[in-house]
Order: sequence, then C-alpha cells, then structure tokens
Amino acid sequence: MASNKDDGGWKKFVWNSDKGEFCGRTGGSWFKILGFYLIFYSFLAGLFVGTIQCLLLTLSDYKPTWQDRVAPPGLSHTPRSDKSELAFNLNDLETYLPYIKAMREFMSLYDEDKQLDQMKYEDCGEEPADYKYRGDLDSDVGVRKACRFQRSWLGPCSGIEDREFGFKEGKPCLIVKLNRIVNFKPRPPTSNDSIPEAAQNKVQPNVIPHLLHQQERGGRGKLLHPHYLQPLVAIQFVNLTMNTELRIECKVFGENIGYSEKDKFQGRFDIKLLVTNL
Repeated sequence: MASNKDDGGWKKFVWNSDKGEFCGRTGGSWFKILGFYLIFYSFLAGLFVGTIQCLLLTLSDYKPTWQDRVAPPGLSHTPRSDKSELAFNLNDLETYLPYIKAMREFMSLYDEDKQLDQMKYEDCGEEPADYKYRGDLDSDVGVRKACRFQRSWLGPCSGIEDREFGFKEGKPCLIVKLNRIVNFKPRPPTSNDSIPEAAQNKVQPNVIPHLLHQQERGGRGKLLHPHYLQPLVAIQFVNLTMNTELRIECKVFGENIGYSEKDKFQGRFDIKLLVTNL
C-alpha cells in the first residue's frame, strides 16, 4: 500500500489532472516563465553579438590595432630539432635524412622558378640597402610586390649544388631567420658596444649583424604581402670536432632587438650539435 501511495505522489506531481498542472505548473505559468527566459537570454545573446561587432569595427584586416607590447622577433632555424639538439652519425643515412628533407622542403619556397611572376616579385639588388616602401597598410594599393631572394646567395648551403646541405660530409648547414612581425623594421646597432669584438669589423650601414639581407624585413601581413620571402642567413659548420657535443648560441644584434631570460628564442637560440663517425 505504501508503494502505491508513493507512486501516486510522483505521478500526480508530473501531471495533476485535477488542477491541470505539469510538474507543479499550469500551462499559463509555463508560458510566462519560458517567455521570460527566452527574452532574457535573447537580450544577453544580442548584447554579446553587438559587443563583438563593435569590437570588430575597430580592427583592421591588415595590421594589428595595438603593437605597443609586441616583443622583438624570435630567431629560428631550419632544420628544427627535438630539444634543441642536432645529432647524427655520418655512417648512418637515416640519422640525418630527416634534416635533409626538412631543409629541402623549406628551401623549395625560395626556388627561382617560383619567383618569376613580375606582378608578384621584383629585384631589389644583391647588396643590403634601405627598406623598400610598400605603402601604408590601410591604403588601397592592393597586394604588394615582394623582393626576390635568390637561393644562390646562401652559397654552399643553398642546396643547389650540394643537395645534402653538408650533412653527408659532416659539415651541416643551418638556415636562420628572424620571425615575421607585421611592420617591424629591425635597425642596425648604433654602436659596437653590444657586439662581440670578433664581429665588430663586420658592422656596416643597413646591415643587421648575422643577417645578410635587410632590404625588406617585417612584411605587410599575409593579406597584403602573401608572396613575401623572409631574408635568410646560412651558417655552415666546417671544422666540427667529431664525437664531441658542442653547445652553440646564435644571436642577432640590433638597436631594437632585445633578449629575454623568459624566452630563449627572442633574438637568439641555443642548439647542441653532435656529429659522430663511429
């Protein structure tokens, strides 16, 4: 009997035929509360969408609205390596084949036949020069031309003559570049104070030490400058001590390029290099 009373209790709560209530509320009560929440959440959704739309009106498709807290660019290298370690055995092709493939894939972006379109690329000279002015980011000039970057400028690390980029002979190459930041223009050091003594004689106008071609840095973003090719510098290690781990730091120097202990790739990078022949 008690079970029947309990069953009658919850069944009557779900649907009370005497009062015409469903879950304790009449149809009119349900209509009012559902209508209230429908209007309430519709208002919140409209407020959210309106706020986002107002925010989007202040943003540009071509440049960041705020760049006052953008850190100097990071310095990266190809081929990339696990845990900043580049290790291989001269007697085992499989140990350095991934590095060669990564180099070929990256350098294919700089193939000469991909830079033939006169509407997309132009010759900016082989010598470092002042920046090429491409117009304001908000102007209606449209897609900007990019400077050609010849692989041959990278010498033995270009991959044109040596398809193994020196890895087969134990003289590996690294391709180094500054990461891309819209409208960022690195400036050469104003003095030699921040430059190691061994590199001071290489300082000259329009040249960022350790970066060969400064003619067009930063770019105009992927919408206005989709064909932009970042300048590269090649480093080849020709006198490595075999079977000995070396720790190397590569650093770029510039007036507006800084470094951070929290970001080990800001303006520099460290790499461990180990070539074995055993």
